[in-house]
Amino acid sequence: MTARGTAPRLSIALVSEHASPLAVLGGVDAGGQNVHVARLAGALADRGHRVTVYTRRDAPDTPDQVGLRPGVTVRHIAAGPPGHLPKDELLPFIPEFGRLLTEDWALGPPDVVHSHFWMSGLAALQATRKLDLPLAHTYHALGTVKRRHQKDSDTSPAARIPSETEVGEGCDQVIATCRDEVTELVRMGIPSRKVSVVPCGVDATAFSPHGPVADRGPVRHLLLQLGRLVPRKGAALSISALPRLPDAHLVVAGGPPAAELDQDPEVRRLRALARAAGVTDRVRFTGGVPCEDVPPLLRAADVVLCPADYEPFGIVPLEAMACGTPVVATAVGGQLDTVVDTVSGRLVPPRDPGALARAVGELLADPEHRAACGAAGRRRVLARYGWDTVAAATETVYRGLLAHRPTVPEAV
Repeated sequence: MTARGTAPRLSIALVSEHASPLAVLGGVDAGGQNVHVARLAGALADRGHRVTVYTRRDAPDTPDQVGLRPGVTVRHIAAGPPGHLPKDELLPFIPEFGRLLTEDWALGPPDVVHSHFWMSGLAALQATRKLDLPLAHTYHALGTVKRRHQKDSDTSPAARIPSETEVGEGCDQVIATCRDEVTELVRMGIPSRKVSVVPCGVDATAFSPHGPVADRGPVRHLLLQLGRLVPRKGAALSISALPRLPDAHLVVAGGPPAAELDQDPEVRRLRALARAAGVTDRVRFTGGVPCEDVPPLLRAADVVLCPADYEPFGIVPLEAMACGTPVVATAVGGQLDTVVDTVSGRLVPPRDPGALARAVGELLADPEHRAACGAAGRRRVLARYGWDTVAAATETVYRGLLAHRPTVPEAV
């Protein structure tokens, strides 16, 4: 069987040591990497390939193998204790993970390996070197950037940055998610010729202008900030901008369950900022939002705010654009690629509440331009960021790696 014409079908191994694609099914523990790996695996399978995702066994009753969907299998690797561990505590078990990958692939090697996150890269590099298999790597986030912004609050292992360099030098190709990441990689000593840019994707069917709309309540203008409640995401900046936007209300969606908001340190900090700014009555925290409730929230908003201090890629702008809602985002990381200033929204400097308020105020004051930005964002997502497009670009990278090797036999 062949995929897309005469090109042979590939056997693809995706390595995602801490972010299982199965977490997407429950939604509770799903993060950006979980979703990315699950959607990429599915889109590659739709192109006719056979995909196996390797992730760490994090529960004692987890089966060795689970079918995620037709063409995609998840294999659980018994590296370390069979229970949940924070990813920053997984490094001691990565050599064992790599050894077990080597044993598995020695029995039936994949045509190409694609690792996700730096520890997956270390394990995959260990196995592919021994077996002479082609390796592509996606970082998802870089330790150098995290250390620069978080400084002493960075909890990553000390070995992260040198290990990321080792993976970049040892793999055959880095698949970066945005142009800003290429710049960071070159600073690390990874030559740009070794880096391809393939963005993250978005499900443009689930995230669409058409569908249920969340209840806005009796507010004139509704602003939405969606995502994890950590300082770098910039919710404090959104609250600081609110006094300059007297007709706007802000919904902050994300974080712990609603019943636990009062105990959350970041929520307490943000509520104190809102009190000091005199906008407590115009800020609402929802807590964590089920996956199915996210598109209705995005459709309900007049503007979605993405004011992060830094953002390796940033999926929320794409989700908002797919729903036809304009975005005001800081000009950092992947947002420099996804949001086109004055076309699909606005880009503003980070940590500048005045600039954020001005950009939002201009959109709120011009409904026609706001609608045009929303429509342009939707068109941009359909043209560039659908998972079928992302999978096709990723496959192109894989085939480039295989072009200088012996002919790949068709998978059976």
